[in-house]
Amino acid sequence: MVLEYHPFTITENDHLEIGGMDSMELASKYGTPLYVYDVSVIRQNCRAFVDTFKELGVKAQVAYASKAFSSIAMLQVMKQESLSLDVVSQGELYTALQADFPVDKIHLHGNNKSRNELSMAIEHGVGCIVVDNFYEIKLMSSLLEEHQTEIDVLMRVTPGIETKTHQYIMTGNEDSKFGFNLHNGQADQAFLQLMQHDKIRFKGLHCHLGSQIFETDGFKLAAEMLFGKLKSWKDNHDFTPDVLNLGGGFGIRYTEEDKPLPYPAYVQELVKTVQRHADQLDIPLPEIWIEPGRSIAGNAGLTLYSIGSIKEIPGVRKYISVDGGMTDNLRPALYQAKYEGILANKANATATEEVSVAGKCCESGDMLIWNLPLPQVDSGDVFAVFSTGAYGYSMANHYNRFPNAAVVFVENGRDKLVVKRESYQDLVKNDLSYE
Repeated sequence: MVLEYHPFTITENDHLEIGGMDSMELASKYGTPLYVYDVSVIRQNCRAFVDTFKELGVKAQVAYASKAFSSIAMLQVMKQESLSLDVVSQGELYTALQADFPVDKIHLHGNNKSRNELSMAIEHGVGCIVVDNFYEIKLMSSLLEEHQTEIDVLMRVTPGIETKTHQYIMTGNEDSKFGFNLHNGQADQAFLQLMQHDKIRFKGLHCHLGSQIFETDGFKLAAEMLFGKLKSWKDNHDFTPDVLNLGGGFGIRYTEEDKPLPYPAYVQELVKTVQRHADQLDIPLPEIWIEPGRSIAGNAGLTLYSIGSIKEIPGVRKYISVDGGMTDNLRPALYQAKYEGILANKANATATEEVSVAGKCCESGDMLIWNLPLPQVDSGDVFAVFSTGAYGYSMANHYNRFPNAAVVFVENGRDKLVVKRESYQDLVKNDLSYE
């Protein structure tokens, strides 16, 4: 594994360093497992998207997909970087409100928005609701009448594109739980309902192709399909969109197999494609929205573990076990996600053996990394897994009653605890006695 692919450094005493902080000092101070984020990397990732739109002179919104990692501190950084925010639940919306995030820059998503979720969004005046189905249109219409207010709306559509990613994170294909089908007449029916509603301001279309996308062809094809539908609506209903939201899913590097594009390349290609289609349709360039999540949080974070038991099966495999696993990083067990890692206290040492990194949950599938070259491993070493900033803490669970790990932000040589480690009391605080 080559450290140059990750935004971290190594100290003179061979320790992994993140954000100007020695990882061993962080592990000692806060314990393990421990999520650590370099805030300067988060900011760089935000600016790679925002600044490219500015340089191109294009009106846009870059909305952080908070499902990747949502906490008050994280959303405060997003606010500092002038991003918008994508939320998909009352919990994510509540977190945004607690972070004092600008409500007019919050977009509510979800394929099964409840009455309470929609009501909360309407009461607080979120900037946009992304409508997903006919049930939701009816429910939202009722709530808008009750509240006697109006709201901006985008319609989520499925363009029928299958991207090269895992089927669990592929969302733009025709057979999807998300959005209105673009080809079977459902999108046209929804369009008429939204356009004719006196309390709904229909602003345009939204699509999302999936996650871990390493090319721009899918986005270009999606834009072509969206503009095909927009041409029909322009010709028949004189409709021109104010907004075109092309989602997120921009890939990051987990292992050497991953070849993501530089973030500005995605933006440049999207703008060029949308501009071409807008010119062909003879309409003003719509405001372009995107929703990066993993590409903002993913490579900015790593997880530190302490190594405990070491088991060698002669002629078969050597296992090293860490004090976390599928409770703090579910992705390897959920869809065979791959990661890279090193010994944080022997970061420059030469690999001398091959090991497989096991979690401590009572599941054979709780394996973080298979067949990883490492230096001589000893119990008590600290193991670091890279690119865990997205969907690590977000998917954390209490299997085997393990408490959730702490989260620390580091920036320019300073560290700050932003999510406390759960205690065992926290684990049982909602339990009720049966005696």
